[in-house]
Amino acid sequence: MPNSFTGKIHTRVLPAWQKEDPVSICSDTVSKDTEPKDPFPIPRKIMAEPDYIDDDNPELIRPQKLINPVKSSRNHQDLHRELLMNQKRGLAPQNKPELQKVMEKRKRDQVIKQQKEEEAQKKKSDLEIELLKRQQKLEQLELEQQKIQEEQENAPEFVKVKGNLRRTVQEAAEAPDS
Repeated sequence: MPNSFTGKIHTRVLPAWQKEDPVSICSDTVSKDTEPKDPFPIPRKIMAEPDYIDDDNPELIRPQKLINPVKSSRNHQDLHRELLMNQKRGLAPQNKPELQKVMEKRKRDQVIKQQKEEEAQKKKSDLEIELLKRQQKLEQLELEQQKIQEEQENAPEFVKVKGNLRRTVQEAAEAPDS
């Protein structure tokens, strides 16, 4: 009889760890569970508890949790604290391109530098202000002298000769008088 069911009760001998419900074995219908049960059940505790937990032996060295050097560093703690504060405020970390971050940093630095210069100018004493004015006047005079020298060097030859003639005539006129 290949696949016919005669209604007889089938009995199987199962190991102690694999007990089935006797109702499902004795029923007239074929069992719905077609997959065989796992012959190696997973134990609840894979590792045994260590002996030193129960003993209060002072000679034993008890294991301690290792300290994570990254988490114990001051920079990491500050960054973590800042991120938590930003999260509480509702500020998400900004995902900006690196170029944009660098440009914003430069702009901030430039603004700070400009503010420092303005504060330094406000705090200058009267003496410093007078010294700056004199320095500016001297620089202007030096620039004017340089312009005059450049004009004389770039002047045509006949203008230079005419100037030399005037000087010689003036020298000759002054010489007989004395």
